Amino acid sequence: MIRSLLTTAFLLSLTAILVCHPHRTCTAQPTSNPSSDLELISCERIWNQAPHNAFTDLVRFNDCWFCVFREGSGHVSPDGAIRVLTSADSMAWKSAALITSPIADLRDPKITLTPTGNLMITAAGALHDRSQNSHQTFVWFSPDGTSWSDPTAIGQPNNWLWRITWHQQSAFGFGYSCSQDQHIKLFNSLDGKNFLPNTQEAIAEGNPNESSIIFTNNQAVCLLRRDTQPGTGLLGFSSAPFTKWQWHDLNIRIGGPHLIQIPDGRLLAAVRLYDGKTRTSLCWIDPDRKSLTEALSLPSGGDTSYAGLAIHDNILHVSYYSSHEGKTSIY
Repeated sequence: MIRSLLTTAFLLSLTAILVCHPHRTCTAQPTSNPSSDLELISCERIWNQAPHNAFTDLVRFNDCWFCVFREGSGHVSPDGAIRVLTSADSMAWKSAALITSPIADLRDPKITLTPTGNLMITAAGALHDRSQNSHQTFVWFSPDGTSWSDPTAIGQPNNWLWRITWHQQSAFGFGYSCSQDQHIKLFNSLDGKNFLPNTQEAIAEGNPNESSIIFTNNQAVCLLRRDTQPGTGLLGFSSAPFTKWQWHDLNIRIGGPHLIQIPDGRLLAAVRLYDGKTRTSLCWIDPDRKSLTEALSLPSGGDTSYAGLAIHDNILHVSYYSSHEGKTSIY
């Protein structure tokens, strides 16, 4: 949990603190940017029952927390499944569901709340049979977080719909190519099932892939990962109908991006950073300067990142995974 003066429009210098409970170990020490007003008030390991536990997301629904992530025998393995945890207080967690597939390794689940009041999980399936296609994105719906619908294929084959954001009754998300033709394109849907491309190709340079979109007023802002030369993250902007994008190089390598807007209007991201020690960090995004500034490094290292972000009672809750204590675990 992260405390911040989220409703203020100015920065205060606070010292980050880490509170660990005796029955859980948190050995890494956090660092903070002195210009940050973020304070780390607790770090809890909530799950590590599978050999590999990773790729999280988080939402608050019906006065409870729901955290989703992938369980498998390895970082890449054919048995990937989606675990759904729930908690009333963010401290005590229990399993609400396990979603499996006989045809695919389910990867990188994302959870959101639909305009109709249902929970929605999207995840990519790395298909076992690759004679025709290698990947397909799927969606599941639930009225309570426990009972989930059968999967529905969404988007296009071999195009990975990464993270879905709802805006004015429509669902938007960038999908990235899983073939040699490396590019991203924006999809949108009115029902969360039928996704059509809103742009044919938003950008192709540098193998763009993982992304997170927010909508502020009538503008979309996207934080985007790239993996090949130059390999630095991008910040993108677009106005309705979001068919044309302007991209700005952040000049820093990032992974697993997630972007939110906090109540005072500032943009906060969670990313994996690679400079020096690999870590999961919270970072301020300045849309005017087109910059990313690290604010708080979470206890993390090695195989880590892929955070979920949710604000409740002026506290930022962050789900993420890390291997800094040996085994990949969910925090």
